[in-house]
Amino acid sequence: MFGLALYGTAHCHLCEAAESVLRATGVVAEKIDIMETPALLARYGERIPVLRRRDTQAELSWPFDASAVRLFCAEA
Repeated sequence: MFGLALYGTAHCHLCEAAESVLRATGVVAEKIDIMETPALLARYGERIPVLRRRDTQAELSWPFDASAVRLFCAEA
């Protein structure tokens, strides 16, 4: 199984919504706070939340729902 990262930041209502979608689908992702790394802030600052696969580096940008997350995780 591949790993997932959810890029976001604290006190972000969209990030909280994305976390709820992941919980509802049973998907576990490591939460990465973009505020802690200038390069991540520059890359994702206006796009969070973003779900990223560690194996393929593919990204799923918000908004996404449970169906989109399942499809994203099933892609080879």
